[in-house]
Amino acid sequence: QVKLVESGGGSVETGGSLTLSCVLSGWMYSGYCMGWFRQAPGSEREGVAGIYTGSGAEYYADSVKGRFTMSRDNAKKTMYLQMNNLKPEDSAMYYCATDPGPAEGGCMQAMRTAGGRLGYWGQGTQVTVSS
Repeated sequence: QVKLVESGGGSVETGGSLTLSCVLSGWMYSGYCMGWFRQAPGSEREGVAGIYTGSGAEYYADSVKGRFTMSRDNAKKTMYLQMNNLKPEDSAMYYCATDPGPAEGGCMQAMRTAGGRLGYWGQGTQVTVSS
């Protein structure tokens, strides 16, 4: 049974930093799509950062480039999202998601289109940035 558990959310002031973690259990695939998404109240879900592990191809939303960095610890089966210089517009529920189905192209498309093709999701962790 695949399970994803996010942690690390919280409340910070503008310009602050947070690191989100996503622990993946029950996984047996070597190449898969994995990413971070966020959804604010009244807004559509959007892809923030993602990776296709088979090739290493990465995706970052334009709004977070230069501020957010995604990384992985394969031994710990954990994915991280380092978020620096946070802005109020970054406030949202953040989710990690994964799926072995999409290849690189499908993975990047999933990141651009809110992850509808990804079948496994965590419960989310809240990030609130105050001005």
